[in-house]
Amino acid sequence: MGPSEGNYPWHMFEFESLRRYPDVEAPNLFASDAADRLIIDEAGPALLDAAPASVVVIGDDYGALTLGAAALYDVTGIRTHQDDLTGELALANNAAAADLSDVYSSHALDAELLAGASIVLLRLPRGLDALDEIAEAIARHAAPDVRVIAGGRLKHMTPTQNEVLLRRFGRVDVSLARQKSRVLLATEPRRPAAEAEPSWPRHSHDEALGLEIVAHAAAFAGASVDMGARMLLGHLGTAAPDAGTVIDLGCGTGVLGTVLALRRPGLSVLATDQSAAAVASARETAEANGVGDRVTVVRDDGLSLQPDASAEFIVLNPPFHIGATVHTGTAMKLFADSGRVLAPGGELWTVWNTHLGYSSALTRLVGPTRQVGRNDKFTVTVSTRLG
Repeated sequence: MGPSEGNYPWHMFEFESLRRYPDVEAPNLFASDAADRLIIDEAGPALLDAAPASVVVIGDDYGALTLGAAALYDVTGIRTHQDDLTGELALANNAAAADLSDVYSSHALDAELLAGASIVLLRLPRGLDALDEIAEAIARHAAPDVRVIAGGRLKHMTPTQNEVLLRRFGRVDVSLARQKSRVLLATEPRRPAAEAEPSWPRHSHDEALGLEIVAHAAAFAGASVDMGARMLLGHLGTAAPDAGTVIDLGCGTGVLGTVLALRRPGLSVLATDQSAAAVASARETAEANGVGDRVTVVRDDGLSLQPDASAEFIVLNPPFHIGATVHTGTAMKLFADSGRVLAPGGELWTVWNTHLGYSSALTRLVGPTRQVGRNDKFTVTVSTRLG
C-alpha cells in the first residue's frame, strides 16, 4: 500500500501544486517531475522509520522532496541545501502554501547540514564534480549508517555517476527505471580521516590573466576562465572609466570582478550570484588575489537587493540555460534588473552567444546598445542607461 492509499496526509500536498516562482516560469519548465516522485517512493520505508531531524534533502529544486517527505511521511526537522537561491525561495513559498513552513530549515553544504543524518534525499546534480563535493561532504559528516537515495532523469544520468559515488561509499545499488527516471542507493560511507583536507574547493592559476581561481564544484566554469568571460575582459579597458564601483552580476567564481579590482585599484566591486557555490568561490577567489577588501560578495536573486538607479557600471556574462533546458529567461531577467539598477549614464557591459541576438532585447530593457566585439561564438556589447 502506497502513501496515497493509506492514512498518510496525501491531501495536504500535491506535486502538481508546486510553483517555480521566483525562478523563471514557462510552459516547458516544471517545478517537479517523475524523478522526484520516484525518490520519495524509494525512500518511503526509510522515511516511515526516520527519527526527527535525521533527514537531509540536497538539490531539491523547488521543494518536491522536502515537502513530499513531510506531507506523505510526517517527517519533521528536515535540513535542506539548495545551491540556487531561487530554489530556496520557491521552497519557502511552496511550504507556506502547503502550511509546512515549520518542517524544514535551510543550510550551507557543511557539517551543520549533515551531522547525524541517517537519510539523505538527493536530486542528482548535472555536474560530476558537484556530485563529488556533495558525496564527500555526506561521507565526512553524516552518520555511519547513512543511506543516500539519489535520483534523476535517465537522459541526465550516466554510469560515471555510480563511479563518483563509489569513491565515497562502499556500495551503490541501482533501482529499476520508472517513467524515464532512476534512483541510486549509496551506503557504507568511506569516512575520510579527521586530518584529511577536503577535496573541494579546487585552486588553479590562469597565466594569461595572472589570476588565482578558487572554485567549489557547482560554480560555473569551475577553476578555469570561461571563453566568454575571457573575451569580455579583453574589451573592458575602456569601460566606464570614471566609475568608482562595479557590479559583477552573475559572478560565478568572481573572475570578472576580481580582475577588474586588480586592474583598477580605485574600483570597489559588488559581486552577486544566486548560487551558494558561486558566492563561496567568488569570495575565496578575491581573497586569494589580495583584493578581498574591495570585493563584496552577496547571494541574491539577480539584483533584488539593489536600489533603483544606483549603479554606475555592471558587467555580465549571462547563462543561456535554466537547469538542463536551453532558455533565455534568466538572461532577460538579468537584463531587466540591470536596466532598473543602472543610474542615468550607467553602462552594462555583457558578453553573449552570438546566435542569441540579444541586441534588441538589451536596447529595450536597458538602453541604446552598441557592439564592441564579435567572433563566430561570442558578441560583446555595451548598453547605456538613458536619463
